[in-house]
Amino acid sequence: MPAVSIEHYENFPVASWLCPPALRPAIAAIYHFARTADDIADEGEASAEQRLAELRAYRADLQAVSRGQPPSPRWAARVFTPLGPVLQRHRLPLPLLEALLDAFEQDLVKTRYADRAELLDYCRRSADPVGRLLLHLYGVGDAQALRQSDAICSSLQLINFWQDMSRDGPRGRVYAPQQDLARHGLSAEALQRCEDSPAARALLRELCDWAEYLMHEGAPLVHRLPGRTGWELRLVVQGGLRILAKIKAMDHATLLTRPRLHAIDLPTMLWRALRMNASQNARVEAQ
Repeated sequence: MPAVSIEHYENFPVASWLCPPALRPAIAAIYHFARTADDIADEGEASAEQRLAELRAYRADLQAVSRGQPPSPRWAARVFTPLGPVLQRHRLPLPLLEALLDAFEQDLVKTRYADRAELLDYCRRSADPVGRLLLHLYGVGDAQALRQSDAICSSLQLINFWQDMSRDGPRGRVYAPQQDLARHGLSAEALQRCEDSPAARALLRELCDWAEYLMHEGAPLVHRLPGRTGWELRLVVQGGLRILAKIKAMDHATLLTRPRLHAIDLPTMLWRALRMNASQNARVEAQ
């Protein structure tokens, strides 16, 4: 599942103290694959066309190592040399890794979303593959677990969007759906300029409620995963909910500033993770 504890690329629990030690090399290899692709798409001064060309070359290296062929030298040491054996040993589904690249490419050409369904379709490529890859490593693949994983991952992606409004706007990216903007009498350009207003805060309140609903929908998965893995996921869920609580405490003013998790938040997250139980999740899920 995505992990909000990773500051720069927030979609992976990277070899944390709760992650099963035997899986740490595989999880780290997947992380470095996604993290490097994220850098290609988002860092530096290259044009969108140059970034797309780089991502195509990166995809070609992924396809090469999936066939047991050597990658190009550029990303070999950090990414593809460690990833190749992981692909073979764990039989990782290649389409899930390619879906992440699809999302990075989409970010370079698409900056507006018509409605929530279209935004969730983006999450299906940008976030949901992470959870599915981890479930694959854990040997869990039933339909209910996949649905719950997708709900958690999409929720965390949405939380990241609403947390990052003050960053994404100046970059020209507006993830708030046009349908929601119109209902509140707002324009994408206003959000792009980070114009705070009562209407903008009301919009963010609704969008955060949506993300919270998805999180609760997926939360029962924590009881399906054994041992340390289940506890890792509990903290992931509580980390996402903690960010939402911080957004609420600042009256949804994320167009002005970005809330973050700090070490002081960990005791609260741990306490709430300990209190999670199947009956509570079942009641939330049924609402």
